[in-house]
Amino acid sequence: MSTSLERYTDRFEQYADRYPRVVDVVLVLALMGCATLGSNLTLPGADPPDQDGTAIVLMGVSCLALLKYRTHPRTAVVVTAVCTVIAISLGYLLTPLLLGPVMAALYWLATLTDRKTTRVFGVTTMAALMVAAAISDSMDRVSLVLRTVGPFFWLLLPLAAGNMTRLRRAYLASVQARAEHAERTREEEARLRVTEERMRIARELHDVVAHHMALANAQAGTAAHLALSNPQQTKKILTDLTGTTSSALRELKATLGLLRQNDDPAAASLEPSPGLARLPELVSACASVGLTVTVTTAGEPRPLSPGVDLTAFRIVQEALTNVTKHAAADAAHVRIAYAGSRLLITVSNDGPGTTGTTDTTDTTDTTDTTDTMGRTDAAEAVPSRGFGVMGMRERAHTIGGELRAGPRPEGGFEVTTALPLQPSAPQAAPHAAPETAPQAAVAATDVPAGGEES
Repeated sequence: MSTSLERYTDRFEQYADRYPRVVDVVLVLALMGCATLGSNLTLPGADPPDQDGTAIVLMGVSCLALLKYRTHPRTAVVVTAVCTVIAISLGYLLTPLLLGPVMAALYWLATLTDRKTTRVFGVTTMAALMVAAAISDSMDRVSLVLRTVGPFFWLLLPLAAGNMTRLRRAYLASVQARAEHAERTREEEARLRVTEERMRIARELHDVVAHHMALANAQAGTAAHLALSNPQQTKKILTDLTGTTSSALRELKATLGLLRQNDDPAAASLEPSPGLARLPELVSACASVGLTVTVTTAGEPRPLSPGVDLTAFRIVQEALTNVTKHAAADAAHVRIAYAGSRLLITVSNDGPGTTGTTDTTDTTDTTDTTDTMGRTDAAEAVPSRGFGVMGMRERAHTIGGELRAGPRPEGGFEVTTALPLQPSAPQAAPHAAPETAPQAAVAATDVPAGGEES
């Protein structure tokens, strides 16, 4: 029943908002008819007042004042109350029909104004009408209690209804505001998720393309150099080059396939993400370009989550890629240590030494002062435009880890990362990570393993 009433109320309010003047005129005419009928009512055995036309004039004035209730609700209450008090003083019987205009004015006052205004005008109007009813001659046969209690309850009804309507409108407005805020929040969250996904895909594509293209370039250059002097070795290198490009195509297919994969559980699964189990393939690929990579493991190996496993592999892959591209080194060392709840990975090479160290912790302002032979020349320093170290650091921070990269005092470069065995919440910013000595065994710097990031 209440649902049907609310539905009809909503329809009436929609029609009233669309045609306000038509609704006002119809209501005023209806109230005028009620007030005119009420002025003709008397108690049994009582004589009607002599002023037959006076009540009609008074009620007409009060109903005309109601036409301004939207812009002047207080004025409408005052006019209707004064006219009703005059009519009661002239001897007309106080009935709900005669109170129709002032009841409508009180309802609209409670709907359109604040609670304080409603209380002040409502109490004043009720007091005036109760006093007028108490001294009226038309109700001599009725006890004083009934003469005062009746108007009190009849006038209290529109005030309560108006307050309920005002509260309902405020509630609907707040619900709509919350819905709009939630919609804006969802849009902002969706944009943030899209940005994060774009960064993740960019890092993945960078790791795949940069690594395999660097190996392919080195293999092709070595083959061209040995083409005449050592055909047998050239053939072997070209065979390895085919494997490198095939691996690159497979990883690109797997990465791009994620963008096309739907949410259907029955859909064919894609190739698993690479992990530390594929380190032998990575070592073999580096060996084909003349870089000898040794891998040592310390501590008891423990299972890694897919995210940590992928992050560890990509960091090692990127660090070795920088060695093959930029370092004048024939060997690189990868050390994997399981210490407590963290996985420590160190990738270092034995390139030529450097004169001092450079502290370039902020990746956004890194200056590469090392050439391809590992020498430092401040006069020829050029800004690094690569994303290798920045991508490695972003990967580490995504799962709650840390990464440091910098020159070794004894020569060469070293990349060290500390990853949790289980991914945790990322830190606020890469450059704001605390420089904890046990977690990062090298000085804080962004110079990559080969002196320049890819």
